[in-house]
Amino acid sequence: MKTERALVSVHDKSGLVELARFLAQRGVEILSSGGTARHLSEAGVRVVPVEEYTGSPEVMDGRVKTLHPRVHAGLLARRDREADRRDLERLGARAIDLLIVNFYPFESVAARPGASREEVVEMIDVGGPAMVRAASKNHAFVGVVVDPADYPLLRQEIERTGGLDEATRRRLAARAFQETSRYDALIQQYLTRDADAGGPPARLLLTLDRVQALRYGENPHQRAALYREPGAEPGSLARAEVLQGKELSYNNLLDLDSAWRLALSFGEGCAAIIKHNNPCGAALGGSSDEALGRALECDPVSAFGGIVAFNREVDAPAAERLSASFYEAVIAPAFSEAALERLRRKDKLRVLRSPIPSRPPAGWDIRRITGGVLVQDWDQPGRLESEPRLVSRRPPTEEEGRALRFAWTVAAHVKSNAIVLARPDRTVGIGAGQMSRVDSVKLAVMKARSSTHGCAMASDAFFPFRDGIDEAARAGVSAVIQPGGSVRDAEVQGAADEHGMAMLLTGRRHFRH
Repeated sequence: MKTERALVSVHDKSGLVELARFLAQRGVEILSSGGTARHLSEAGVRVVPVEEYTGSPEVMDGRVKTLHPRVHAGLLARRDREADRRDLERLGARAIDLLIVNFYPFESVAARPGASREEVVEMIDVGGPAMVRAASKNHAFVGVVVDPADYPLLRQEIERTGGLDEATRRRLAARAFQETSRYDALIQQYLTRDADAGGPPARLLLTLDRVQALRYGENPHQRAALYREPGAEPGSLARAEVLQGKELSYNNLLDLDSAWRLALSFGEGCAAIIKHNNPCGAALGGSSDEALGRALECDPVSAFGGIVAFNREVDAPAAERLSASFYEAVIAPAFSEAALERLRRKDKLRVLRSPIPSRPPAGWDIRRITGGVLVQDWDQPGRLESEPRLVSRRPPTEEEGRALRFAWTVAAHVKSNAIVLARPDRTVGIGAGQMSRVDSVKLAVMKARSSTHGCAMASDAFFPFRDGIDEAARAGVSAVIQPGGSVRDAEVQGAADEHGMAMLLTGRRHFRH
């Protein structure tokens, strides 16, 4: 279908002059409004101002300029209906074959620190989405382009045939409705975020931008892709910079997120090693190499092929240690030049850089179930939320207290049922994902490569029976931290006293399913 008339009204003017010149050279009449018309005219492109076409001037500081029957009739007229053609003549309107529009930058203004509500609301585009919906509805006759990335496709087709074929118009209409849906979702999220501060919203609309297609999902027969939330904060994994290595896989990204969140849970320098979405070692250190070395002491066998995260710059000795074995990926806020030079020799190793986020994740933690989703607040595991309550006769020593706090922080990142044995600066044994808590204790002891005598033990939820405490005592554990809340709390606390253990209750659990 030949393109004879185009309406152009864009905020993002990248590539526009070149496209408009191309259209004008092929005899396409260009209607344009406001700043777009001025921009094209100043570049020497002849345009017909929309206000000249409609006979109505722009009003209200440009709030009303394309909301006019001659514009929408030109976009909605069905070329194969005589009645529509007569209506065009009666209105003094002309058929519009091509619409090129992009919207006011609501998203960037809403994300700008200090932007007032008035500024943000003024960026709610009305005329643009209205025209896009009209043109997309009438895609049997009208082409609509909402992304400058589609300008080359537009030029190619018009150069080849003088217009856009039906399949292209249909694809462009689908993209246009994706854009209007995304735009509306961003607006409603902004307007309702205060109203729904008391809990999950009555209606949850998601808008996600595909970052990349992945080779496959958890298994080779599953298709997969990475999507990013609009306005994702710096420091979120979806915005991390990939410095080198093979393409990231679905499982790499899951493990990277777990490792990154664990490392960020500490204020001191930390290294965290994740395997199959569970920590197999975490430690603090004065340098990245010292932290990594301590983390590896916990379970070096499981660490092979794992994911490593640091919350400090990676130094050359840490890079050398990483290069001595096989790891899938490493993420950190920075890498020294010497470290990067050493890691480049492991060219298949994925290396990611991300700034430390300035605040916790925003929005909701969402998980799919068949036929729906589950929505909850993000868990914010980290330092103790409040001072834990002493329930044993013996209080923990200073060293035990530091070990308990460290173990508690790590336990919140371990799949339930979770048990962590630790010293003040490193994990010693981790029991993850068992169906009974006593088995998690046994597994943590079994996995420990160094002595568990005098270790602290953290449990992500209460002990339903004393058997977990008895097992820990046999391994030499001297102090325990757990949420409490079992009907057998008195029995469990009595077991701690029998074994001479210190026991603290946090009053808050950290299940991770």
